[in-house]
Amino acid sequence: MEQLRKHLEEMEGQGYKAYKRLEGRYRFPDFTLFIDHVQGDPYAEASRIRVWLPAEIAGFEGVDFATPERRIALEDFLGRAVATAIQREVKGARGTGHSGQISIARHGQQVLRRSAVVVDATGIEVRLRCALPADGRRIRARDAAAMLLEELPAVVRDGLLLGDLSREALVRHLDSVEDQVALRAWLSSEGMVAFIADGALLPRRSGVDDRPLEEEVIAFQSPDALRREVSLPHAGTITGMGIPVGVTLIVGGGFHGKSTLLHALERGVYDHLPGDGRERVVSDPSAVKIRSEDGRAVAAVDISSFINNLPFGRDTRRFTTMNASGSTSQAANIVEALACGCRLMLVDEDTSATNFMIRDERMQALVSHDKEPITPLVRRVRELYERAGVSSVIVMGGTGDYFSVADTVIMMDHYQPSDVTVAAKRLAPGRAAGGSGPSLSELKPEAPRCIGRSLAQAIGTMERGDRDRYKVRVRDERALSCGTATIDLSCVEQVVDGGQLLAIGYLLHRVAAQSLDGEVELVAAVSALLAIIDDKGLDQLTPYVQGELVVPRLYEVVAAINRLRGIEMSGCDEL
Repeated sequence: MEQLRKHLEEMEGQGYKAYKRLEGRYRFPDFTLFIDHVQGDPYAEASRIRVWLPAEIAGFEGVDFATPERRIALEDFLGRAVATAIQREVKGARGTGHSGQISIARHGQQVLRRSAVVVDATGIEVRLRCALPADGRRIRARDAAAMLLEELPAVVRDGLLLGDLSREALVRHLDSVEDQVALRAWLSSEGMVAFIADGALLPRRSGVDDRPLEEEVIAFQSPDALRREVSLPHAGTITGMGIPVGVTLIVGGGFHGKSTLLHALERGVYDHLPGDGRERVVSDPSAVKIRSEDGRAVAAVDISSFINNLPFGRDTRRFTTMNASGSTSQAANIVEALACGCRLMLVDEDTSATNFMIRDERMQALVSHDKEPITPLVRRVRELYERAGVSSVIVMGGTGDYFSVADTVIMMDHYQPSDVTVAAKRLAPGRAAGGSGPSLSELKPEAPRCIGRSLAQAIGTMERGDRDRYKVRVRDERALSCGTATIDLSCVEQVVDGGQLLAIGYLLHRVAAQSLDGEVELVAAVSALLAIIDDKGLDQLTPYVQGELVVPRLYEVVAAINRLRGIEMSGCDEL
């Protein structure tokens, strides 16, 4: 620490690049500071630093974090505590550019595995960004000393020492996450795909603010017919609405809460903070939101179960396009989700292609079946469940055609659900499942697809010597810059954190590097890389330690590759 102070005293007024001499390790009374990389100028990405605190100083004796979910929850709690301490202790703006800022990766409403804080039996490591201060490109060493020698120790004290944190809040955080993991595991044993607890608060503040709405909120209450009871490890016995396997419709008038409920189920694949309102709303972890996506690229996807007999004899068994329509994109999204092991599809008519969802009797009378290449979802959705074991939850407010294929119908009325299954079935007596039309061909299983050097070509990972120098940038909430390519993931709605996008970018480079040695099976290759992360951590992804990574799901990683323009895929059985 004193050596760091001396270095800084010697740098006052020097050119900014003199800060580079600070890189190294420094011992403080309670922790060790690592300055891993110093930025080149005050406008560049902030310097990377780490703080390591021994377990005996942190004071976590008696705190149980032996299971993976409790360790992740502990890391999440500490990351948030550090962020709060930074807001309280760090002065901030001190000169040119971002000078004076200390930051940790942003934490949202979900509790996710991150690289910002890493905890093990020996201690805690926190990864931070530190924008070293300057006037123009001249060092402000006194301000840097205040940041590193005064403010940073205060952040460590306030954010990492259990004596200064609330043990009660910490235990509540860990227990809440463990309860959510247990609740999600309980679903399959009870024949359910989702659960919404009584008292849950589902509405959010806005489409860009995922925090709970604070005014005019109606707490969720289960209808008696669907109410289930479950005992959790810490919360004890709770009740709520269980959504069973099969085909479930959510119906009701406009603005009565249908899409709000579906949105909560989309996010139910993740654990949430205590107080979020959705911490006891869980879904099957493989759930995927399926929607149409005009203009997306599709590479060699077999959509023939939904779309066939296209004009000019276009092959829908290996459908490829740079500009998919609403219906072809939605069909491809389903097939790609099934290839990733999806057992629950979440569909909202508002974001679906109408001609892919339904085809009413009058339209069938006018346009004969031999002139219509689309087999609508209403005619396949039961088969998806009965033959493939894939359940569906579908928001449908404009047509009753799905009544005949539904197992459960839930009506939202003034934000409260009721079970109207019996009434819905009475309105569709004698209707063939999925409506009228010619007999269907058998639903085809999703075939594995392989990818080769075209992935490396698409993102610029071509030379072996460049494998550790690839670039990944998150351009905005849903746009990923990966090497030389930009990928639009705005319609992949279950990405909840920019850190997931960052990790996806590095994973794409890893898959591309593997494909240089020969074609690889896409889902298997990504699954193997995610297994390595699960075992060894996110640091396996990058050539240097950074604190902004968040573990993504398998589906979202594969979805990014599927949307790359210019890639070529083949059926693995063709190799």
